[in-house]
Amino acid sequence: MRLPVLIAAALMPVVAWFSQQGYFGPDNGEMSDRYPTLLVAAGYAFAIWGLIFLLDLAFAVWQLGSRRREDDTLQRVRPAAAAGFTLTALWMPLFSQQWFWLALATIWLALACLAWAAAVLARDPTPLPGQRGWATFALSLHAGWLALAAFLNTAQVIVAYRLLPTEAMLDWSLGLFAAAALVLLVLNLRLRGSAGFVLAALWGLAGVYAKQSASALPGATVAAWTAAGIGALLLAQTAWLRLHPKHRVFSGHLSPGE
Repeated sequence: MRLPVLIAAALMPVVAWFSQQGYFGPDNGEMSDRYPTLLVAAGYAFAIWGLIFLLDLAFAVWQLGSRRREDDTLQRVRPAAAAGFTLTALWMPLFSQQWFWLALATIWLALACLAWAAAVLARDPTPLPGQRGWATFALSLHAGWLALAAFLNTAQVIVAYRLLPTEAMLDWSLGLFAAAALVLLVLNLRLRGSAGFVLAALWGLAGVYAKQSASALPGATVAAWTAAGIGALLLAQTAWLRLHPKHRVFSGHLSPGE
């Protein structure tokens, strides 16, 4: 499974380039503007995809090494990582083509694959040299962004199909925020406060705060401060995970060359 991981990791930025050039239809920014919600993030927040693609590709190259070939943990996570990368790439044309239900299922499946893989890596009692930096951080970052993006996508599907009121969105949006908070906190616990996961989630929540603070949609101010509150909860939980002996994450685990 080493080569499929590399191929899938390389596929994501290629598909993203074609998507941004409009080959599949409207790009993500245009689609977000068509279906405004109280959960969408500011446009700059989506720049994190560049870092995610770069680190995923670095992980894919790193896991090719001879010392990593037969490692039990990597053998376990490779199928899920390859699937998560492939699903991430597939989501882009599906969303641009407005196949929203398929896109929604795809992003949730991608999250499941990458969150599981990141959790296996984060809980490995005997990590390989460099594993915390090249593998755990990379996949956790991807999972952290998807953990929020999946809810942003869910809100857009609700608006696109008018499944719930689109003129007064605050009530059901708060329900999605609550669900997002639960997912983020549970996954953060499973990943033992992995820095990649927390950084991606906080980046996304900050993007939601920035977007909604400047939005004229009814309830946008409440949505902005709800996102900020979730970020504060996530930070508090991460501090507890790092200070509590049972869940302590050793310093230096981000070093690629450890």
